[in-house]
Amino acid sequence: MLTRDEKLAMLEKMLLIRAFEEKAEKLFMRNLVHGTMHLSVGEEAIPVGAIFAIKSTDYITSTHRGHGHMIAKGGDLKKMFAEFLGKDTGYCHGRGGSMHIADFGLRNLGATGIVGAGIPIATGAALALKMQNKSDVVLAFFGDGAANEGVFFESLNMATIWKLPEIFLCENNQYAMSSPVKRFVPTPNISDRASAFGIPGISIDGMDVIAVYETVKAAAERARSGKGPTLIEAKTYRFKGHSKSDKNLYRTKEEIEEWKKKDPITTFAARLMEIGDLQQNEFENMKEKVNAIIEEAVKFAIDSPEPDPKTVEKFVYADEKEN
Repeated sequence: MLTRDEKLAMLEKMLLIRAFEEKAEKLFMRNLVHGTMHLSVGEEAIPVGAIFAIKSTDYITSTHRGHGHMIAKGGDLKKMFAEFLGKDTGYCHGRGGSMHIADFGLRNLGATGIVGAGIPIATGAALALKMQNKSDVVLAFFGDGAANEGVFFESLNMATIWKLPEIFLCENNQYAMSSPVKRFVPTPNISDRASAFGIPGISIDGMDVIAVYETVKAAAERARSGKGPTLIEAKTYRFKGHSKSDKNLYRTKEEIEEWKKKDPITTFAARLMEIGDLQQNEFENMKEKVNAIIEEAVKFAIDSPEPDPKTVEKFVYADEKEN
């Protein structure tokens, strides 16, 4: 059972993810961010609930919409903002941008701009862990669109027959770019596909951080005990467009406003206040603390140096080590 401090830590982490992305969007509008961005505003309960449910030694793979995953895993906000701004102090020395952040020290095996590409990487990592007789698990985040990629089915099949310590977590935000899920998924739930592999398939409210936490925790225990993978579908919604180039013409303002009533941050805060675990002044102080952290990280990024043009050929090959 979660303690009061743990629940407050979850709320603060969700606030941090939201504030990070809102600031990143403002920096983008000022033409300071290089490349595009895929924001996860509205989806914060999934990375926080899921990563709080696993151990720090466990691994994750991320997606093109992966800022929340990285922050929930303990990512360095200064290095993230620096990467967005193309600075040499960024995670990829300014070469990767928003969609290619990884931190092996935190056991985040990385984000990718290729839809579904993180799924087989997670399966490979899970196979390696089993071959080494380790007790760690791998949590693979992916979207509803990726659930129709061939690697999803291939990885699910491999993980099942070999009982690999993997959790497949689908962040179903209702749209693959502009295509509604109902147009490309013939079953009521993406989790229904688990029955074909003989493993648990569970659909949950992805706007409820506690529901995510409890479901992923159970799946992690199953994986750690050698029983194999679980497919979890967390139903959620992105309040922003697919990317910064999205004019958002395929859904109504009424639909967006209806989902905003389920905002995972405000609903969780209200829930904590109702049971006496949070006071309004504590919530306001928490938001101020988060904003100060964000401003400090942004200042670091803005003040950081640009990459030296002389290093343009550095890190081209995978076996090249940083000096």
